[in-house]
Amino acid sequence: MKIIMSLNISILKNSKFSVFFISDILSGFGVGMATLSANWYVLMKTGESSSVGTLLAVNVIAGFITTIILGGVVDRIPRKTLIFWTHLLRAIGFIGIFFLLHFYGFHLFVLYAFSAINGIGWTLYIASSRSLLQEILDENSYVQGNSLLEVSLQVGMFLAAGAAGVLYNYCSFAGILLIITAMFIASAVAIIFLNHQSQIFIDKKEDYLSSLQGGVQFLSRNKIIFLLGIISIVPLIVTMMYNVVLPEYVNNTLRKGSVTFGLADMSYGIGGLVSGVLISLFSRKLKSEKLIGLLFLIAAVNLLCLSHNTVTFNLYLCSLVLGISNSSLRILIGAILMKLVSKQYMGRMMSVILGISLIFQCGLSLSIGAYIDHKGSTFGLVIMGMVMLVGFILYCFEQIAIKRICNPLIQKNE
Repeated sequence: MKIIMSLNISILKNSKFSVFFISDILSGFGVGMATLSANWYVLMKTGESSSVGTLLAVNVIAGFITTIILGGVVDRIPRKTLIFWTHLLRAIGFIGIFFLLHFYGFHLFVLYAFSAINGIGWTLYIASSRSLLQEILDENSYVQGNSLLEVSLQVGMFLAAGAAGVLYNYCSFAGILLIITAMFIASAVAIIFLNHQSQIFIDKKEDYLSSLQGGVQFLSRNKIIFLLGIISIVPLIVTMMYNVVLPEYVNNTLRKGSVTFGLADMSYGIGGLVSGVLISLFSRKLKSEKLIGLLFLIAAVNLLCLSHNTVTFNLYLCSLVLGISNSSLRILIGAILMKLVSKQYMGRMMSVILGISLIFQCGLSLSIGAYIDHKGSTFGLVIMGMVMLVGFILYCFEQIAIKRICNPLIQKNE
């Protein structure tokens, strides 16, 4: 245990990373509470999982439009500045949503606006934060940095999940919005104290479209990196699907309420926290390539088992395992991408990959929400398990392609 903690805590001696780490925890709390409370609020008001799916679809559509319009901005504006404004503008937008709900009550279009604001902010933040992490750490610290970043995300999100599940019983969604707003303001203030000058690699004379096109051309020239980027979004897509399926599963399959829903989401977050602490140690003991394939299979089997479950404790256990597997996959694949992609293209590459991810998320959130309204949440869990199996198959193809490229080069050198 001392070895595990030393691997992770030593990186906090980097003052730049520690400030970023604190800011990320605060924003993770805001994101977690926003997602969980909004999904449950809509389900309770409408009684339809399709409405929850539409809410998430609005989130991803807004994010996708953001990647098209603003995707090239990530490598043109200092990442610290961009992160500050993503937090602050979300806080301002949520204050506006609070007043609309306070004066006019529940309307789906108000929740759609809330979801759109969240989607825009989240998309810009993910692309810029990963690029900033690449700047402030050396290459040997990428796994540890991604591990602690996953810890910060999950600490924020699982604390938010537990808090939102309890708070929903005592105050309105509008009241929870004020807490979410405070978290984003605090995160924006924290990032101000990051003493770092972000690197700008793009000539400012280059027009915006050429800048974004450069990211697309980079991926077209590096097809293995592109495939790995697609594989990296599979856990993200499954997590989004879980957010659609989970309310229906808790409400109708288990016949439980918001506290069980919050604890299940919290269990997922604890799994992510555990993975962040442990993965830096296991990545040194096992090859990342083998670990990634194993984690895809574990996640798939876990979801298929959950689809046959009717016991609340097993839901918590399966959510924990899903959190461990999905978070570990994001850490490992994210670290590999940071090593393979130059800082010049990292922001734009992430924007393109996120855009593709959001297309899938939009289609799946709309279809799976309507599907489980008719077939039940257990079918949704089966679909999620199949998606993880697809991720495993794609990863096998990617590894085969790498060997085909590397083997001739090795033989030539011999």
